[in-house]
Amino acid sequence: MSTLKSELYQLCLTFIQNRIENIEYSLQQARQASNDDTKSSAGDKYETTREMMQQEMDRNSKLLYEAGQQKITLQQVEHVDAAKEVKNGSLVLTASGNFYISISAGELKYGGQTYFAVSQASPIGKLFIGKKVGEELNFNGKKYLIEEIL
Repeated sequence: MSTLKSELYQLCLTFIQNRIENIEYSLQQARQASNDDTKSSAGDKYETTREMMQQEMDRNSKLLYEAGQQKITLQQVEHVDAAKEVKNGSLVLTASGNFYISISAGELKYGGQTYFAVSQASPIGKLFIGKKVGEELNFNGKKYLIEEIL
């Protein structure tokens, strides 16, 4: 794997690890808030607060699961070599932008260049999969001519 792809992989890994840490922290805070809430004379208020905390914990648990799935997906593309056509783990260089097909991590900066980490399931990721050097695709009114696949 090229040094560039290794660096982009590390940036994506840092992105997802930070996301997991933030979600775990939010989940911990919601649990603590739920446990710290004492029953007041207004029982309905207590029950409403506990229900809201439970909903927050459920939402964060779902986000944590999804982030874990993204990490697994990312780990599967760690050692993907260059190929003749775009696949999950490919780095696609075009005149209109550079795309690392891995997870949806957004804009990544490395070596003064901008790269977009996109999932193969994203709308633009789906368009890139299976394309070869020299092929063109259109996305949101913009043309992307594939110049290189790493």
